Amino acid sequence: SRLNLFRRRMQECLLSDVYYVMLVGVHLCMFSWSKIHQPHEKYNWLEISDADSNPEAACNCSAVLQGDQEEIEKAKILAITEAFQKSVQIPDEYYLSATENCRSFKIMRKYLQFPLSQEEKEFPLAYSMVVHHKVQNFERLLRTIYAPQNIYCVHVDQKSTPSFRAAVTAIVSCFPNVFMVSQPVSVVYASWSRVQADINCMADLYNSSINWKYFINVCGQDFPLKTNWEIVQMLRLLRGSNSMESEKMPEGKKWRVTKVHEVVDGAIQGTEKHKEAPPFNLPILSGNAYIVVSRGYIRSVLEDKRIQVLIEWAKDTYSPDEFLWATIQRMPGVPGSTRPNAKFDMTDLNAIARLVKWQGHEGSDGSPDAVYAECQGRHVRGICVYGVGDLRWLLDQHHLFANKFDIEIDPFVIYCLEKYLRRKALAEIH
Repeated sequence: SRLNLFRRRMQECLLSDVYYVMLVGVHLCMFSWSKIHQPHEKYNWLEISDADSNPEAACNCSAVLQGDQEEIEKAKILAITEAFQKSVQIPDEYYLSATENCRSFKIMRKYLQFPLSQEEKEFPLAYSMVVHHKVQNFERLLRTIYAPQNIYCVHVDQKSTPSFRAAVTAIVSCFPNVFMVSQPVSVVYASWSRVQADINCMADLYNSSINWKYFINVCGQDFPLKTNWEIVQMLRLLRGSNSMESEKMPEGKKWRVTKVHEVVDGAIQGTEKHKEAPPFNLPILSGNAYIVVSRGYIRSVLEDKRIQVLIEWAKDTYSPDEFLWATIQRMPGVPGSTRPNAKFDMTDLNAIARLVKWQGHEGSDGSPDAVYAECQGRHVRGICVYGVGDLRWLLDQHHLFANKFDIEIDPFVIYCLEKYLRRKALAEIH
């Protein structure tokens, strides 16, 4: 069988040291796409295929993955045409009718219904999914990260439209291991409510019957860059430690934690009132909202009295999600944490939690100051919404997830990622 042939070739490769590479400490043997990424024939029907009547099949994903500039330019032009944009949009109401028969919905959308390996079965993950619009983005993200051994908490912003909430609820109801958060909140950008949404999901996940190993939080515009099996391998290598951005607070951001902020008419505003110093003389570290943390870290967030005091102190700051997790990560006694010494500082590029291409750090390939190449999609609030031209670069990175993706800006990069990851996942069946 192809699976046995694959195993024999892996052994030959390891013995000869041909194509031997290191991926975050795991030695993997790599062959051409056509050989190593052949799914087990029994599961070919689970592939995301051009034959599925997807409008995005107009894109030659294989050529794009190989960096074919002509195909990339074709996809870029097609993505902005009005007729094509209309063809890929799915109304919220569709999901209400499609999920009336959950079994048919899961088969039609090709959700995985069994663990693809014993390793994955024995290493369940917990996801917090905080979303507020664009059902299609949410459903495609869920399908790509879904595995029956994992558990998923979905938080829908209370300000979301009734049609969005109804559609997400309908999708969630089809899965026994996916549930709506027990205490949803109305999320205000850059306010404490964004953190509270994740904490509420953390509590529900921690109190569930599934003994998951690691927690990952995502939003509706995230998408994975790794298969579930690859994520499990990388998390095993962490050996209980956590991975997130956590570094010295830049001078230009210190106002966020030194002045009192409050929500007025649905928006956060600063005041002239100065905040008290952080409790316990804690150094406040800079980070971001997205983290990869152990079950022990979540237990500390929910139960550690020091952290409860820090949480209360943080509630009137600006964008607390961009320092709270990073600060907890450097507190002594928190499982998987590191010391607050600067030698343990970690940037977003070195962590594995999330890859974000910030406009201010972009530049041409020849620029010595550029952190990464220029965005091939579109910028929204200083962040790159990825285009199909970013795909090869994305897959060359070590991160588990990337942000941002948007079907309304470039559906091809999502479609090609879906195809690539599913084909790879099916080739990894043990």
